[in-house]
Amino acid sequence: MTPRERILALLNGKQPDQVPWFGDLDYWASGLIGQGKRPGAFKESDEYLEWHRSLGVGFYLQGYFPFRGVPDFEERLWREGNRRYRELVTPKGNLRECWEYLPESFAEAPIEHLVKSEDDLPALRYAYAHTSWEPDYDFARRRLGQIGDQGILLCYLPKSPFMHLVALEAGISAVTFAIAAAPDEFAETLAVMKASFDKAARIAVDSPAEVLMIPENLSAEMIGRRFFEKYMRPYQEEWIGEIARAGKHSFVHMDGTLKGLLREQASTGVTVIEAMTPDPVGDLPIEQWEELAGNPRTVLWGGIPGVYFTAKVSDEEFDRHVRVVLEVMRSRPRYVLGVADQVPPDCLEYRVRHVQELVEQYGWYS
Repeated sequence: MTPRERILALLNGKQPDQVPWFGDLDYWASGLIGQGKRPGAFKESDEYLEWHRSLGVGFYLQGYFPFRGVPDFEERLWREGNRRYRELVTPKGNLRECWEYLPESFAEAPIEHLVKSEDDLPALRYAYAHTSWEPDYDFARRRLGQIGDQGILLCYLPKSPFMHLVALEAGISAVTFAIAAAPDEFAETLAVMKASFDKAARIAVDSPAEVLMIPENLSAEMIGRRFFEKYMRPYQEEWIGEIARAGKHSFVHMDGTLKGLLREQASTGVTVIEAMTPDPVGDLPIEQWEELAGNPRTVLWGGIPGVYFTAKVSDEEFDRHVRVVLEVMRSRPRYVLGVADQVPPDCLEYRVRHVQELVEQYGWYS
């Protein structure tokens, strides 16, 4: 079977010939581009898919939102060295954020959040109330033709409004203080954001994507049961249902700790929980994933921590770990062997290639 045939069989409740192996190579590719080893447009090219084929890695992720926001207010964008700035100019006040790119890690992180406190919520509500959304499907159509038998086309919905604030625009500290200081205003802000995000989510569901992800970036030690049940479950369940009604499969990205949230996430009815990290990097042995998840229909996707692809882990430990993971995964067709959550830029290429060799040896269903 091809990688595409394997993953489609498993997602549709059938047993493929062996455990599907699908890896997120986006971060590694960013590092190669940053080092000048690949052209700037590498990730959008035909060669990117050929790279996956040559490495024996199934393809699914490219971090693509099939819509674009159109603000009905002034949005200022500029760069200063490795820092990029965005400022929203509204009648309720201005909001500014800054993200700094770190050449050593080929990644960026926020050093100034758009929302600093509850005082910024009126301006944020204005911004989302005055943002429209339009389809951006051209890349999805082109990518679908590139993928061929190597995988599936996945696109993103917006995060849930709560997680969007936590992960991108405010941070967990500002969110927590805003809930405590202005709970009604915070709830009103989430409602305005959801009304806006629903329009973008509908565009995503209607896109050429075969599967759709709510890219929450969940970790149980940050988002526990209380926050999840109050602020995230309703949005997820609504759009997981809409994805299913469109005849497509839903994904949620959960790449952090699992205890305290895995069962809740599985109970939403999502098709796949993706990027799951087992011990010794995560907090839950893979042998316990199924029991804690509860829902027998949820596909559990992950198993190889990103650090395992680097020289920080020996070849012997890498092989031992992957064999243990495959021993569990080949027991029944509800698992996908994946990376938790990305292959890093300092990876050992031969290890990435070696995964398919291990699957050929140990990944056939028992």
